[in-house]
Amino acid sequence: MLSALDFARRLESGELTPALAVELCANAIAKTEAEVGAFVTLDLDGARKAAATEGLKGKPLRGLPVALKDIFDTADMPTEYGSRLYPGHRPKTDAAMVTQLKRAGGVLLGKTVTTEFAHTDPGKTKNPRNLAYTPGGSSSGSAAAVAAGFVPLATGTQTGGSIIRPASFCGVAGFKPSFGLLPTIGIKCVSWHLDTAGFFAAQVADVAFAAAVLTERDLRVDQRAPVSPRIGVLRQQPWPSASTDMAAALDMAARAASAAMARVKDVLLPPVLSAAFRAHATIHAYEAARALAPEYERAGEVLPALGKKAQDPLCKGTRELIETGMKISADAYDDARRTASQARRAVSDLMSDFDVILSPSAPGAPPKGYATTGSSTFNRLWTLMGTPCVNVPGLADPNGLPLGVQVIGRFGADRATLEAALFLESALARRG
Repeated sequence: MLSALDFARRLESGELTPALAVELCANAIAKTEAEVGAFVTLDLDGARKAAATEGLKGKPLRGLPVALKDIFDTADMPTEYGSRLYPGHRPKTDAAMVTQLKRAGGVLLGKTVTTEFAHTDPGKTKNPRNLAYTPGGSSSGSAAAVAAGFVPLATGTQTGGSIIRPASFCGVAGFKPSFGLLPTIGIKCVSWHLDTAGFFAAQVADVAFAAAVLTERDLRVDQRAPVSPRIGVLRQQPWPSASTDMAAALDMAARAASAAMARVKDVLLPPVLSAAFRAHATIHAYEAARALAPEYERAGEVLPALGKKAQDPLCKGTRELIETGMKISADAYDDARRTASQARRAVSDLMSDFDVILSPSAPGAPPKGYATTGSSTFNRLWTLMGTPCVNVPGLADPNGLPLGVQVIGRFGADRATLEAALFLESALARRG
């Protein structure tokens, strides 16, 4: 994999030029993109042109190659949202984060595969760690592009578990910041209370670097010595249990952190968080039914004209999500919102004793095949809580498939969360 920080340092020193950085990525893409299928659109000529622009060296990203999940609007590349309703769609303007990346000196290589409207129906992407397995979703292409060494940095979004889970499955670092820290303007909306933008990169310090640049905040963790955090280990969850291998990985991570002098203690979630876990589905479906109402109506208009045997313009999972949301009353939605508010207060109280919580990033290793992108059960609650989450790579099952563990911080404490994730990543690297 390519380290975003290493690229940035080499670009700053002049050891690497933006043009050469693009060619390194282009060569990697040429070798295995046909098998992995991480991209839906590639614009290497556009990237080469951008890399030749004067003034990149003085900008924070200095010509760093970046890939964008294809629900980020781009004016100079198609944005299809993984949907058959948007073939060749060209927005008039870039998403806010895309503009930020360009202004910071990022060089955009292309758009990565997303599930339709960032929901559950799998795309074409395969897991670079083992092509027989899913890369996860919905940010499948971005996680795979980093894992395959195609780019040092890629964007993603999370409404349920779409950053942390694919990062876990592909064995890369994934960072879901606190809700609202990164702008979602110009990103296809599915749920306005849940959608959160973030990053994929090789290691924790890489995603922290990217977040620091885009937010203009002191989030870098490569320039300070890791501080031993107080870690609450979440072994019992109000959702289905982790696999045996994932439970062993969580235990190994806890022991590695303890050996590195972290204060580690098991933690139990208060009962209201079980209710909040269920509330996520209500909020998600209710808001998706309204955010995607134009697409639902358009599909209803197009389908009859296509004939009885025509393929539904909407994927099965998307249609089911919207139609489920249409049946949810405003009262039920408001109740779910109130439950979420109560749960956020409970999380704040719970974390007075801890800096971060440690849990599995996913139920286990990536599922074999491409029929599913895996389950987001270990992520939904924390997306609803708006807390920063980091997938820490470095563990694997007996077959060599990645197993990620998730560091969950307090809302707004993104730097402390990234620091704890770096601490754990370093502790895992030293285990033996």
